[in-house]
Amino acid sequence: MTRIRAAVAHEFNAPLVIEEVELRAPLHGEVEVTLEACAICHSDISYAEGGWGGPLPAVYGHEAAGRISALGAGVAGYAVGDTVLVTLLRACGQCLPCATGHPAICATSHDPAEGPLSLPGGGALAQGLDCGAFAERVVVDRSQIAPIPADMPMEAACLLSCGVVTGVGAAVNTGGVRPGHNVVVIGAGGVGLNAIQGARLAGAARIIAVDMTEEKLAAAREFGATDGILATEAKPWSVARKITAGRGADAVFVTVGAIPAYDTAARYLTKGGRLVMVGMPHSGQKSSYEPVITAISGQSFLGSFMGDTVLARDIPWMVDLYQQGRLKLDELISGRWRLDQINEAIADTKSGAARRNVILF
Repeated sequence: MTRIRAAVAHEFNAPLVIEEVELRAPLHGEVEVTLEACAICHSDISYAEGGWGGPLPAVYGHEAAGRISALGAGVAGYAVGDTVLVTLLRACGQCLPCATGHPAICATSHDPAEGPLSLPGGGALAQGLDCGAFAERVVVDRSQIAPIPADMPMEAACLLSCGVVTGVGAAVNTGGVRPGHNVVVIGAGGVGLNAIQGARLAGAARIIAVDMTEEKLAAAREFGATDGILATEAKPWSVARKITAGRGADAVFVTVGAIPAYDTAARYLTKGGRLVMVGMPHSGQKSSYEPVITAISGQSFLGSFMGDTVLARDIPWMVDLYQQGRLKLDELISGRWRLDQINEAIADTKSGAARRNVILF
């Protein structure tokens, strides 16, 4: 066992506590990564607030990057010292979703009680989101890491672990945006800005951002939006139709977990359009729509978890685009914080002002 510092949630909707915990050595097929950066995602906050349940105490955090510091038996293709990102995407490689190119929804379950973390003295400590990356080190399955260039800034690389692949992947993989498409992105936060980037890279003709503030719409334009609409408009979908010469959107991406956004999202769609559900409301919250309109218009509703990402396929080209200056990562970082400042960083994230706050170790 190794003693490390971590931010521990002992109760829901309460400040995290910085304390020493124990991390076991990697078992067969696992790797230990000493972290250098971990971004704060709204999913971490939702779990810490109790929005999706789960065991306590727990260590959350899942958008990380660092260097391999130990290898378990049977791990090939990596060496101690390699720079990697760490993600919650854990895949067996053998189930039907994995075999058909959708490892993000791997059907093979594992026992969370067998995680690598424990409290001093042996008390149970859950590894939140299969990562537990609000900590100095993690032990994860080999499928949860991907190589990154040694000279790539860790604070930029860690964003690829979730926020970037979720947004870009939703546009490119799930939504199938093609040249000439009209796209609406509801929510111009961290994931929304990346959905905008994905639509831009895919060649969308119009990329319309919808958000509550002019400041967010200005940020959306920096990342590739051609137009912006305030969600406070009486009928923002009517404004979008005017922008698209009456056609509407071929794809609408809801990147926030707000039920009102889901309730009105389909209104932006053209016939045959796709509504892509990215943002995750708390468990139990429900949206409503008219099925007859969806049916008669030939529209489709699609869920997008982690952008339907395949790490070995998607990380290399995203890294390449970043190195070319075509994928914005550095510009996503709003603030850099120490681990002992994590509660302040979370509060700043919840305020809505941040694109992505990053904990640096």
